[in-house]
Order: sequence, then structure tokens, then C-alpha cells
Amino acid sequence: MFNYKYMVWFYIIFFFSLLFFFFGLYFILFDYSLMMEWEFFSLHSVSIFYILLFDWFSLFFLSVIMFISSMVIVYSMSYVGYYNFMCFRFLVLVILFIVSMLLMVLSPNLVSILLGWDGLGIISYCLIIYYNSINSYLSGMLTCLINRLGDIGLLISISWIFCFGSWNFIYFNDFYAYGLYNLIFISCFTKSAQIPFSCWLPAAMAAPTPVSALVHSSTLVTAGVYLLIRFYNLNFYNNYLFLFISVMTMFFSSICAMLEFDLSKIIAFSTLSQLGLMMSSLYCGLPIFSYYHMLSHAMFSSLLFLCSGVFIYYMGNNQDIRFMGSVCFFLPMTSSCFLISIMALCGIPFLSGFYSSDLIIDFSSFYSLSLFFFSLYYLSLGMTSFYSMRLFYYSMFSNLSSFSFSCVLDFPDKMKFTIFFLSIFSILFGCFFSWLMNLNSFILLPLSLKLFSFFFVFLGFWFGYEFYKFNYFNLYFCYFNGFMWFINGFYIFIYFLFYNFSFGCNYFLMWGEYYGGNSFFYFFKCSFNFLQYYTNNSLKIFLISFFLWFIIFI
Repeated sequence: MFNYKYMVWFYIIFFFSLLFFFFGLYFILFDYSLMMEWEFFSLHSVSIFYILLFDWFSLFFLSVIMFISSMVIVYSMSYVGYYNFMCFRFLVLVILFIVSMLLMVLSPNLVSILLGWDGLGIISYCLIIYYNSINSYLSGMLTCLINRLGDIGLLISISWIFCFGSWNFIYFNDFYAYGLYNLIFISCFTKSAQIPFSCWLPAAMAAPTPVSALVHSSTLVTAGVYLLIRFYNLNFYNNYLFLFISVMTMFFSSICAMLEFDLSKIIAFSTLSQLGLMMSSLYCGLPIFSYYHMLSHAMFSSLLFLCSGVFIYYMGNNQDIRFMGSVCFFLPMTSSCFLISIMALCGIPFLSGFYSSDLIIDFSSFYSLSLFFFSLYYLSLGMTSFYSMRLFYYSMFSNLSSFSFSCVLDFPDKMKFTIFFLSIFSILFGCFFSWLMNLNSFILLPLSLKLFSFFFVFLGFWFGYEFYKFNYFNLYFCYFNGFMWFINGFYIFIYFLFYNFSFGCNYFLMWGEYYGGNSFFYFFKCSFNFLQYYTNNSLKIFLISFFLWFIIFI
């Protein structure tokens, strides 16, 4: 019964993916856009409309979302299991998430965008807590609370835009104040997990792997990037502060991925690094290239997540890459697709990730960036190759460290079907979309600068090979990197750090707690204990105390 429902929704969503793609081709060919208004409430002079905007920009994005969603639904049939009593709930949540994304992408109105925006946050929370464990609950709550911070900026923006006479922001992008753009930036930074709101993305890996492939690679995290491209105005986006934040997110997440052993978190950090690249290209004045990289990254990042899900599925729910090894002998097809996605992530020539990331890095050379930003761009590119090669060596070439009696067979099933199709698009989508959008620009660069990116990629490969046997010397250091440098609770880490290296220093660090909340708690506790003891005595004690107070007042 549930198998039939999964397949029906797969065909429906895949059909809409093709439909949106062909309409996008038609709209971009004739430079055509369509706005539809649906009046769903009217009372006297009050009319409420729901507006949908169809143009090539939204239609191509929806086509990619629908395609990945259809692949994830087929993949979930084997991963979640359609004999499970909760599988129908999983299917309903995925469909609701797609509908919320549809409402957000097609709307030029901030009020209706908030409807899809909140839908994305609530349903992602429901998908993260799908496994009903303490870790899932904590991760879902962290994700939900940080996304609610972004809703505050969006709500204030709605009130502010009302002063312009309409919530249809697409007509007034050139007239808004700079403070309004700052609120939109903060809202989009929380949804796209930029610093200092980055800690929810690795925590959200507690969700099932198909959820991570759909939600945390191509839809939820790119919603902020998409909204920023919709609001794009070069006068306000030429901002070095936000460029610094996005570049530091790219650099910071690459460092965490280099020192991580959890397979899902490594891929989450790689997604975070690519989000920093998209944001930085926006603040360099390259919105079309950011959009291009967002679509190509959705293809190979979802493939990376789905391949890791196959590894986790067949390796006994193990996510630690130190307990993997020699996977290519057991799962040759999945390993080949996994290698394709890793090479696309690193920007190996003629794969999907190469066309978009190489364009962004080459064009950023023309925007008078300082040596600091220029160095961080290329260092992040090298570190991407570093952690990708480290992940590849741990999973493929090291000796098998799992159970000796495990039997893994790479027989074709629905999971292999989805990763095969996504691997084809991870190879062909980059060049296909660049030809379609006519992005084959002529760039004149010195030979040394052109070869600089390839030099850092292969340098990262070499360092990844040399340091892939890196081991931690301290358990706290492992936790420190695995939890995004404790952004959500770094004071606790500082407390333990000082406690380990300097005795008695913990009292100095916690003086505010000792003389603040802890002191008040101790005072009220003693007072209430005394009152309880006092009220449990006989009537004579009350009379004596009343007499004493009477004497004092006299």
C-alpha cells in the first residue's frame, strides 16, 4: 500500500520537474515572465490576493528541487522502508516540505514568503526529530530556535516594507533603506547557516540521510541564498563586512571538516563551505554565478549525501569513517558515484562543480579584493580538496575496520537507481547549464593566476593523502571541532579548558554565576526552608514571635 503511494508521488513530482524545466526554457528564450493573482478573500473594500511570479529564475530552481525530491522519495522507499508504520508520516512530511519550498520560491510578496519560510522551519524540525531520540530532539530544537531568529528580521522587514505601500518587494528594490537590507541579510544568514548561526547545520545531521540530501543540501539552506538573489541591489550588496562573514564561514567550515570523523558532519561542513562561496560571490557582485553554483551544488551535494546513506545503511549504521575502509571492494557502483561527487565538489575540470566554482574564483580576481580575501579563497579551495581526499582514503583505501563477519553486496535496488541518475547530472549539469545560460565568458588572466586554483586543488589532494591518518591527541579537541567550535555553548568549553590547565581558575570564571543566579538561589532556598520549618511548629511559637515583633515595633 505505502509502496504504491511512494511511486505515485515520485511520478507526480518528476513530471512537475520536467514541466518546470521546459517552461523555464520557454521563458528564458522569449524573456518572458508571468504574474498570477488569486483573490481568496474579499469583503467590501478589503481584498487579499495571493501572488505567484513565474520566470526563468524561479522555474529552473523549482525544476532542480523537484528532480532531487523525486529521487529522494524513491531512495526513501528502501532507506526508511515502506513496511514501517512511520513511513507514511515521512512521505507526508517530505511532500509538505516541497510545498513550502514551492510557496517561498514562487512568491514576490514578503507576507506569502513568510508562509513558506515558516513552513520550511517547522517541517524541517519535524524531519530532524523523526528518529525520536534525545540527540534528535536537541538538534531539532537548536535548528528551530536559530531559524526563528531569522523570522524576527523577516517580520520587521514586512512591517517596514508596508510603509512603501505594498509587500511586493520586487518593485521597490531600488528604493529601500540600508537598514531593511541588513534585516534581510540577518534573516538569510540564519537560514543559510552563516557565522555566527552555523552550529545548527552539523547538528541537523541527526535527521535521516534522505532528509539531509533534500533539506540540508539543496532546499532549506539555499532558501536564504535564493532570497538574497531576489533582493539583489549592487549598491547595498557591495559590503565588505558581509563579504568577510561569508568568506570566514567558508574557511571556518573547511577547517572543521578537515578534523572531523563523522561522515555526515564532514558532508555538512562541505555544504556549509559551498554556502559561504555562494554568499561571497553575491557580495562580490556576481548574483547569476551564485545562482548557477547553487543549482550545480544541489546536484552533487545531494549525490554525496545519498551515497553516504548507502554506506551507513550497509555498514551497520556506522558513521565513523575510522571504522570504514575498503568499501570500494564491497560497493563498487556506489563508490564510483561517491568519487564523482567528491571530484565535483573539489572542482575537478569538466565536472559540474568546476564550471560554477571556477567562474566565481576567476571573476573575483576583477573585483579589487584585498590579499586577505584572495588568500582565503584559495586556501578554502585547497582545504576542500584536503578533507575530500582524506574522506576518500579513509572510506576506500584503508583496511576494513568494521565487523569481520559483515557481508555487503552491491545489488541493484532503488537506492542505486537514484544515485546513478544523480551522478549523470553531477557530470553533465554544469556544462549544460552554462551553455543554456550563455555563461561561457571570455576571461583574460595571467597563466600563473589561472593555474593557481589547480595548484591549490592538487596541493590539497597531496596534503589530504599525507595527513589522512591524523589522530586526535585530546578528546576535548575532537569535540571542539565536531561541534563547530562550540558556537552554541563555547563558554562551557572555556570553563572545562581552564579547569584542566589551571586549578582554581574555574571559580574565577564562574564568579558571575556564583554571586549572581547561584547566590539568589541559595538565599531563597534557605529562606523557604526556614519558613517551612517555622510554619510546622506549634501555636506557642507563633504567639511568641508575634509578641517579639510587637515589642520591636513599639
